[in-house]
Amino acid sequence: MKADALRGHLDPMILAVVEHEPLHGYAIMEALLERSGGELDLPTGTLYPALRRLERAGYLASEWSTVGGRKRRTYQLTSAGAKMLASGKQEWLTFRAVVEGVLRPGQA
Repeated sequence: MKADALRGHLDPMILAVVEHEPLHGYAIMEALLERSGGELDLPTGTLYPALRRLERAGYLASEWSTVGGRKRRTYQLTSAGAKMLASGKQEWLTFRAVVEGVLRPGQA
């Protein structure tokens, strides 16, 4: 999948992955890959800056933990993040309907 196609949609996808349970960065990458049928194989240089941006904006909260002797940061959705996710889902439905309307003329 082209990176340009993700522009504007990556943040809600990340929020959706942590909607029901806190996850560490690598688990978020794996969940995105799995949920996308292998299409979203994001490099760490894309995911981790997005996670930091979402945390700074108040949409994610994080905490450090040690598992198996290794430190890792776990991210969870905040109430502001839940609102942002709901908005992102609605924006996606609108965007999808618009694109489908243009690409499939005459099929309303």
